[in-house]
Amino acid sequence: MNVSSLQGWSVMRLTVIFIATFILAVITAGCGSSGGGDGGVGGGVGIFTDAGSMTTTRISHSATLLSNGKVLIAGGSNGNLLNSAELYDPSTGAWTSAGNMTTARSGHTATRLADGKVLVVGGSGINDTTPANAELYDPVSNTWSSAGSLTFGRCRHMASLLKNGKVLVAGGNNGGYSSSLTLASAELYDPSTNSWTSAANMTTPRCSHTATLLTDGKVLVAGGGYNSQYLTIAELYDPATNTWTSTGSMKTGRYYHTATPLADGSVMVLGGCYYINSTHTLITLASTELYNPSTGTWSSGGNLTTVRRNNTVTLLTNGKVLVAGGNDDSGSSPIASAELYDPSNSTWISTGSMTIGRAGATSTLLADGSVLVVGGNLNLMMERWIP
Repeated sequence: MNVSSLQGWSVMRLTVIFIATFILAVITAGCGSSGGGDGGVGGGVGIFTDAGSMTTTRISHSATLLSNGKVLIAGGSNGNLLNSAELYDPSTGAWTSAGNMTTARSGHTATRLADGKVLVVGGSGINDTTPANAELYDPVSNTWSSAGSLTFGRCRHMASLLKNGKVLVAGGNNGGYSSSLTLASAELYDPSTNSWTSAANMTTPRCSHTATLLTDGKVLVAGGGYNSQYLTIAELYDPATNTWTSTGSMKTGRYYHTATPLADGSVMVLGGCYYINSTHTLITLASTELYNPSTGTWSSGGNLTTVRRNNTVTLLTNGKVLVAGGNDDSGSSPIASAELYDPSNSTWISTGSMTIGRAGATSTLLADGSVLVVGGNLNLMMERWIP
């Protein structure tokens, strides 16, 4: 099984799992379960509480914190591709419409620009295509407009807001989840001209990788998949010179992982998975690795308490890292558990579990230090983690 086939298989498998989970939730409710108490699920440090309901269930959507404190949720899938968008207002707990994108898409990226608008790029479109058109959301007028087109449509790419205000889009698949065409190409969006230009190619084609903006303005790209390989190699993009350079290798190749910049400037890569073709075995990881930008080297970090892929990760205001949900190797329902990483002693501890398991969800740090978790299950109910 190659990387692209596994991606398509993973998305279909997630959809089946979510439907089964939703049916189970309905059956449980019918058997008389009630939500007494404070409506949250505890069991450790922090608690998850009900954050109200969206109008549409969705997975593989995007979530973007706006400058006005609201959260924009756009696109995704619930068995059908979605072009709808919604706004969550943390001050009232209410959800309202944010109009419709021109193109239905899932697995896209959404980047808040310096002027407060949101750039949506790529993703998987209708009939497993990869739309090349990009779109802009304006929170002032609550409208969508064109942001031009990339040279290559792409899904499972990454987008990074650079310090010069431009957006770097790199890698991904061209042709949808089932495509074997993995890209090394990168492109730059300039908000001042609403146009795209080519950037230098990465040294290695890759999809389902991570891209992290470092304190010096460079972008760290790590892991991902290419040609049935799960990459350990990492590289750096320098906007000043428009060049890519290698920067060491992780111990374990992985994709569907996450990468989080920590307060000390290092980057933590955690979880994800790889596939053993000879035995047709999917291995989900608990391991973490740390990248040191000052030395360009990688070191092993502590292990998660639970293996995870397709999970959410959030850097908290106190410097700790919240990881929630995802999938393990069991092939059953998505995970509901969550855990916290403390960089001061490099340890992981369990925190309160979500009410329902979620994979392919999003998490957004709000102004009050709480975390909004959206989607990842065919259930309209959203959750908010309170420290």
